[in-house]
Amino acid sequence: MSSTPSTGPAGTTWLPADFRHPTRVEVPFGHHLRPIRAEDTDLDMVAVMGSRERLWSIYGEAWGWPPADMTHEADRADLARHAAEMETHESFNYALFDTDETALLGCVYIDPPEKPGADAEISWWVVDECVGTELEAALDELVPRWIATEWPLEQPRYVGRDLPWAEWLALPDLPR
Repeated sequence: MSSTPSTGPAGTTWLPADFRHPTRVEVPFGHHLRPIRAEDTDLDMVAVMGSRERLWSIYGEAWGWPPADMTHEADRADLARHAAEMETHESFNYALFDTDETALLGCVYIDPPEKPGADAEISWWVVDECVGTELEAALDELVPRWIATEWPLEQPRYVGRDLPWAEWLALPDLPR
């Protein structure tokens, strides 16, 4: 880990230099979160492309993701970038797995703020077949509690939860 603090927009410090991000978070029903890796591409492709229409309705306007023509190679490069960003504490992408990591069931994103009024922007999703299930409800309850207890954040914003995506997009961008 770098000995210098992570920086956010306009060079502002985002996380303390000595912060160590969690490497595993237990989720009810035998599931867990862990940092995503390029080696997760096969499972990620199934999860993302199997839920693509709903994910696009959530993230498409803001992130342009997931593209309809996403290739295995592009996804692997994206996951490798996420893994590298976690090592430097630029941003974080945790994948939701079943017990044996035979299925990727969603993701949690923890990012430095792009808009004023927060010190992090957090969002998450589950695959279509988990929408409305006890697992989704457990993740919805877990993420804010986990952020409050394990992360050095004072004003996390739960985009798509406490602030609709459309309202988030309407906010001015922070200087880069």
